[in-house]
Amino acid sequence: MTPQSTFLIIAPIRDGHIEGLRTLLRSMNKAPGQVDPANSLVPFGRFDRLHVARFVILELHTADDIGEYGLPPHEWVPSLAFLGDFDGDGRSFLAELAAHAGPGLKKIFSFCAGFSGENDLRVWMQAHSIRPRANYVNWLGRTVKQVREEAALHQSLAACLEKIVTEVGRDNYRAIRQKLLTHVEIEKAEKRLTLTPPEPTPLGWLINNWLHKIGVPLLLLLLSPLLLVAAPFLAWRLRMLERSDPEIVIRPEREHIRQLSVLEDHDVTNQFNVLGDVKPGLFRLLLLKTALLLLDYSTRHIYNRGYLTRVKSIHFARWVLVDHNRSLFFASNYDGSLESYMDDFINKVAWGLNLVFSNGVGYPATRWLLKKGAEQEQHFKYVLRRHQLPSEVWYKAYPGLTAFDLWRNSLIRQGVEVRQSSESAIREWLSLI
Repeated sequence: MTPQSTFLIIAPIRDGHIEGLRTLLRSMNKAPGQVDPANSLVPFGRFDRLHVARFVILELHTADDIGEYGLPPHEWVPSLAFLGDFDGDGRSFLAELAAHAGPGLKKIFSFCAGFSGENDLRVWMQAHSIRPRANYVNWLGRTVKQVREEAALHQSLAACLEKIVTEVGRDNYRAIRQKLLTHVEIEKAEKRLTLTPPEPTPLGWLINNWLHKIGVPLLLLLLSPLLLVAAPFLAWRLRMLERSDPEIVIRPEREHIRQLSVLEDHDVTNQFNVLGDVKPGLFRLLLLKTALLLLDYSTRHIYNRGYLTRVKSIHFARWVLVDHNRSLFFASNYDGSLESYMDDFINKVAWGLNLVFSNGVGYPATRWLLKKGAEQEQHFKYVLRRHQLPSEVWYKAYPGLTAFDLWRNSLIRQGVEVRQSSESAIREWLSLI
């Protein structure tokens, strides 16, 4: 198995250069919201390990909201974020970026403070890299190569299925399967289809993953006596803060929504970015870090096979503390419209949203951390839209394929490689095609 990795490079933009940078980034698109994979700056299509990537200009449009707590807005320097998800290890991928897109990346990063043509690009990107506090991968180990090969397999089988059914009869399931399997073998022999076996899982990754899997519960177990003693105070403090948190109900501006909407729904998958301040105080920060620790553990060891709790439409997501832990940046790639994406979370996992995002300024008031909050649907949607930022450039390696499509195609491949014995299992496999 080849595990997936993530990169995030953030650097402040030179004063007065935002619009120039925005114009340069937009030159990478064929149309608003539609990147050219072969663009001359960063030809994403050349990177066969890259699942998704984007450039986002991070601007804190809601900075004044913290004034409701009696505090002045902290200074936020607009910054460029370059992020993506890929197969394999991070260091080699940054080196690959520098090798195959060096001139274009240097041109882009020249708008950032502290970068010049004399900088070693790979070293500079490494120095400006930030690790997420939590990261989600829809299906750990599913590579770009696998996605593309399995999509080609499905298309090939679907193309010949009708002819085979006509030849042998609709109810002759075993004969239909045998002819489909013969078709696959012929296509593989003719090099029109390839089904590459998975690579061995890197030993270092396995060791680190097991240490993390055991280490986090062990740490919580060791801290449990202290947490039990402190629980009454923590509960009292939480409820006191929840009752005193100001309600900030502001409808997003129409122009802001229009600018976002123009970039959405060009594919079955969309991109999503939000940036906002963390509520003031050490208690809220520690609570947020704890929630992100638990979330990261869950996404690494529990929710890594096609769903995040009950939500199945997300390909990749990350939660990142930035600006010395004063702000939280969230980015995801999801299937369907934004409205359905928000409804999915509200209806299926509102408590999970509350656990993390209730520590952000402007979030709807919660009760005991898990209740209310996102359940206040309209207020919640206002908050998301107000904090949302557009992706100037967004790339996906397999347009037109949803997370469900990837899951189905993997099941089709399993049916080719592991033969079903019962008639009902054969019929179920054929229904996938």
